[in-house]
Amino acid sequence: MRILIVCSGNAPNFDVRKHQAFIHDQVEAVKQLDHGLQIDYFFIKGKGWRGYLACLTALKQLIASQSYQVVHAHVAMSGLLANLQRQVPVVTTFHGSDINVPMLRFVSLFVDFFSRKTVYISQALANKAIYAGKAKRAIIPCGVDFDLFVPRLKIQSRQALGLSLQKRYVLFSSAFDVAVKNYQLARAAVDLLEDDTVELLELKNYTRAEVALLFSAVDVALLTSFSEGSPQFVKEALACNCPVVSTDVGNVRAVISTLSSCYLTTYDPHDVAGKLRQVLTDKRRVATREHIVHFDNRLIARRILDVYTLMGR
Repeated sequence: MRILIVCSGNAPNFDVRKHQAFIHDQVEAVKQLDHGLQIDYFFIKGKGWRGYLACLTALKQLIASQSYQVVHAHVAMSGLLANLQRQVPVVTTFHGSDINVPMLRFVSLFVDFFSRKTVYISQALANKAIYAGKAKRAIIPCGVDFDLFVPRLKIQSRQALGLSLQKRYVLFSSAFDVAVKNYQLARAAVDLLEDDTVELLELKNYTRAEVALLFSAVDVALLTSFSEGSPQFVKEALACNCPVVSTDVGNVRAVISTLSSCYLTTYDPHDVAGKLRQVLTDKRRVATREHIVHFDNRLIARRILDVYTLMGR
């Protein structure tokens, strides 16, 4: 069986392992289950409606040149492009950056209707979908590489990353300039701590291996987003036994609500600061990894492979 992955490739100096890590990790996990499976990528170069639609001819040419059984598109705009060819059946995965955006909800409606199969990374996201094609839906979150994201010793992790052994670090969930991640709230909350030993770290320009080290090096992972689907940041932190403070977005409540070392917060910076203070004053590292074993990439890959197999018949 041969599969074509369709996703954005617009980031500067694009590297799928870095800029589409959750897709790359899923692809590699699926390939490990079936070594006879061939999986190719089509990276969309261009932004907005015109940019995406300008790639249609190249996509059709690639599909015509190979014997693909399934096209797997990630996010609604990629799904829109993939469904404009009708030669190969399409499965579209919705990640939240599509259905959560009002302007893209009707694009998602079109994609949901025309895709042979639709995957939502959380039930909460599926509940927001307009089209009621429930028979062809699957709820499959993105998995976590449990071989990479493992608990490590804090001192050694900090030394490897060149971080101070005296500071207390709060790891922000993204680059500071990504609007939906709401850096302003994180900055305000950390400033309210009025503690020079606490530093807010930007998650930017790190390799995947370094990100895995960061979760062991820092004291708490902070997510202040306005919207999410099923954030990898939270799951990867928990896989490393890193405490999480997060706004109540996507499926975060379902993931962390039973964990004593993790806290949901409102958008009030004083509330966020209070939850951060609780984590920073508690020296325990509660074992959170065991609570998210169902997100192991190998288990998720089996479910994705089952979708491919069913569609390719």
